[in-house]
Amino acid sequence: MSEGYSYETMMKQCEQLATNNPFIEAYRIGCSVMGKPIIALRCGCGPRNVHVNASFHANEWITSALLMRFVTELAEAYRSGYLLDGRIVAELCRETTLWAVPMVNPDGVELAQRGADKSHPLYERLIEWNGGLTDFSGWKANIRGVDLNDQFPAYWEEECKRRGVEGPAPRDYPGPYPLSEPEAAALAEMTERVQFDTVIALHTQGREIYWNYRDCEPANAEVLARKLGTASGYTPVKLSGSDAGYKDWFIYRYRRPGFTVEAGYGENPLPLSNFESIYPEIRSLLLESLRL
Repeated sequence: MSEGYSYETMMKQCEQLATNNPFIEAYRIGCSVMGKPIIALRCGCGPRNVHVNASFHANEWITSALLMRFVTELAEAYRSGYLLDGRIVAELCRETTLWAVPMVNPDGVELAQRGADKSHPLYERLIEWNGGLTDFSGWKANIRGVDLNDQFPAYWEEECKRRGVEGPAPRDYPGPYPLSEPEAAALAEMTERVQFDTVIALHTQGREIYWNYRDCEPANAEVLARKLGTASGYTPVKLSGSDAGYKDWFIYRYRRPGFTVEAGYGENPLPLSNFESIYPEIRSLLLESLRL
């Protein structure tokens, strides 16, 4: 199977970025089920805190590559004094701190990219949960078969009823209770600690921006979504019939702007060959998010 953008590649890049750029710091915010560190990159020093995450869903691993390219370009422009899309990055980073979590679900990403061999401690259960198939390229969940973006305490019970998935599966199982999975719990704890002003969760696909949640979003949320849409070419969408996602919980708990961005267009997993066409859209959107 194609490995795509791997956890190991991301970790090496995080280390290089933190080593070579004084304005970037790397933090371990928790670990996955299998013990892989979940890394957050803190970029800049501004009083406004913006959070962007990627790869909640295992087969959407291209979002990790997109976010890491953005952080890398941000760092290069900051260090060199170059403009990025006509914007002075040093000024942005004095006003805003970007907190990037480039791979929320490292175990799931590894499974979706490489499959499971018989030495894996969960091999037999993974094959069972995957309907007897050895092809895991469509797997969205974490290694315990829990959909991490159905894990948050925002009408979680309603999401369970809607999904109707009662046990571990490649997708759509919300877990035994909210924040049961260490990956979701780590992100929730970081969110509580830092108190972000705005959050963006990168997913694929559809070229859409979801900006609302049960009328809990702030009054300016749609206006902000339109700004992100103008920057990227993506369509702001008022979504209904979805609960327990990270963006949902953030809006529900804090009444602050939160966005789910569905990057690119096609069938998941989007191939790396789509990267260069998607990245300019995401770069423009994320740059705009630092100015909202």
